[in-house]
Amino acid sequence: MFTALVELTKALRAENSVAKELKSYIGKELLRIQKLESIARDLENHSEQALNDPMKYLANPVNAYLLVKRFAVDWTNVVEQYIKPHISHEFLSSLSSQTSWFPDSEDLSGSALALLRLQDVYALQTSEIAKGKIEGVVKSPDMNADDCFQLGLVAYNREDFYHAVLWMDESLKRDQNETFKTTDRSKTLDYLSYAMYRQGNVHHAYNLTKEWLTMDPNNERAKSNLNHYIRMIGEISPNAEMKNIRSLPEHKYTADYNNYEKLCRGEKTHVYPHEKDLTCQYKRHKPMFYLAPLKEELMYFDPPIAIYHDAISEKEMQKVKDLAMPMLHRSGVFQLSDTQSEEFPEYRTSKTAWLSDHSDSLIARIARRASGMSNLTLDTVEFLQVLNYGIGGQYEPHYDFARPNEESTFEEWRGNRVATVIFYISDVEAGGATVFNELGVRLTPKKRACAIWYNLLKNGEGDYRTRHAGCPVLSGTKWVCNKWFHIKGQEFSRQCSLSPLE
Repeated sequence: MFTALVELTKALRAENSVAKELKSYIGKELLRIQKLESIARDLENHSEQALNDPMKYLANPVNAYLLVKRFAVDWTNVVEQYIKPHISHEFLSSLSSQTSWFPDSEDLSGSALALLRLQDVYALQTSEIAKGKIEGVVKSPDMNADDCFQLGLVAYNREDFYHAVLWMDESLKRDQNETFKTTDRSKTLDYLSYAMYRQGNVHHAYNLTKEWLTMDPNNERAKSNLNHYIRMIGEISPNAEMKNIRSLPEHKYTADYNNYEKLCRGEKTHVYPHEKDLTCQYKRHKPMFYLAPLKEELMYFDPPIAIYHDAISEKEMQKVKDLAMPMLHRSGVFQLSDTQSEEFPEYRTSKTAWLSDHSDSLIARIARRASGMSNLTLDTVEFLQVLNYGIGGQYEPHYDFARPNEESTFEEWRGNRVATVIFYISDVEAGGATVFNELGVRLTPKKRACAIWYNLLKNGEGDYRTRHAGCPVLSGTKWVCNKWFHIKGQEFSRQCSLSPLE
């Protein structure tokens, strides 16, 4: 009996300990529940605010990036840290079915690259983007240290150390002012020090690595890197200035590409001596335009580039979008190869749908209108191409015609693309201009307007002056539809001139 009482005394003490452990566990669970309640409130408040006017909210590229990042990174952390270890399999399965369509790491990369593209083309300051301040765009919330870190990480993983330096450095600055830390400073120092080194800033890499080692003194890689930098510093002037040179593909180190970026920003690149002679006029050159004449605005004489205002109605634009919406897919470019395949490069970022002239009476009517405006026949015309450009959506400088080494791009019975007719079927809040790098011409997308130019000279050769681009959309969304006319079938509508050079 005595032995039993001793054992029972131990049991009482154990019971008391269990009660304390249970209370401790309950306290931790309450903290976890409070954290989840806080997260739920933040999600609810954010979504309700954004859903008041989702298009206006998402027109800001920072908002778009932060939304994708919330799902691709932050939500995953919430699930792993606060939900998965504590819930039933049934609840987890239910949650997964609701979140299966959430943006993933690929979407995060895409939204981050769009933001970096806008930063470059429109010469935006890193600190201003992080504050959500972009001229002409509704302000977004400030980015925190982790938002900046994740943006820099996308660049880092692509060996784009220029942008990695900009955004990792911004992350460190924001970390200094955060009461509740959103990222691991030592991790940021790790990435930033190497990015600095790769950009030729060995002294800065050395200083950052020293700070890293004060936070993680036993990190062997940090020690090894520091020794490497010490050896290199002996070979480098101690007065070396900080540098961060933007590394570009070879085709971007050209006057052509420089002009493209300047034109997108609205800067002047050429002096056009005949600019004062450009006119606006009503045109009634076809019976279909007798009662409703075209409102033509000449933008350039040679090659002729014109804009026609009020060329398509609101109702027509909406129906084109409605017809195209279910068919939209990522835009590609045709590649000359044994497989004649379509590829999806980063220099073209949009979604496309093709609508046959026979698919709807409206599409046929638009084709006839484009034919009348351009004075070209519909014998070899392409389907109507509908394009939707989101945040950062662009098409870098290109030709619409096939050059001599690309003849098989188009079917022989069509021949080359002789003219482009482009209808702007939405306004764009900022960015999205159509620019002609060789001419210095900039067409601002204006809803209901239509632009026309000829891609070929009258002798059938490509007019290389028509090289053009679709600038990145800085804010909002851009909808256009293109009608391309081909040279076959235009023998009497666009005849050769007496000069072989035209």
